[in-house]
Amino acid sequence: MLLEMKVSGLTIDPFTNVPIVILKDMEEKNSLPVWIGVLEASAIASELEKIQFSRPMTHDLLKEVLKNIKVTVTRIEVVDLRENVYYATIHMAAENSSFILDARPSDAIALALRTRSPIFVDSRVLDKSKSIDMRAVQGSGEDGEKDFIETLEDLSPGDFGKYKM
Repeated sequence: MLLEMKVSGLTIDPFTNVPIVILKDMEEKNSLPVWIGVLEASAIASELEKIQFSRPMTHDLLKEVLKNIKVTVTRIEVVDLRENVYYATIHMAAENSSFILDARPSDAIALALRTRSPIFVDSRVLDKSKSIDMRAVQGSGEDGEKDFIETLEDLSPGDFGKYKM
């Protein structure tokens, strides 16, 4: 089952200083932290903060290319989590066809924000994320793992300040 989610904010993993994008469902009952790269975090943050650059960034360029060839992004989906790696798809539609592309979640989210497309997460990914090996992601022990997960789940949009690179 797919659950519609929104970008709640960006934060930094306190153990590794790796950026994390936080997705929350529309009722803010479920959250999904996704560890991403610094460049991808910058692409997401710039769109969240409505920062305009003098030249188009990669995701802005892709948005314009799709617009000019009359292809729309209908939605993105975070579809799997395997070995601490998230997988996503971008669903697109053209005149009389539709297609799905494999993508990194961070790129799919950055594009979804720019195209105002909905973001969905497969409920199985949420279930799998609850048992993700946090020690492999951020090097904490079991107690740190529980505290960190509880902290992420309790975050509200107001807890996020502006993301600084």
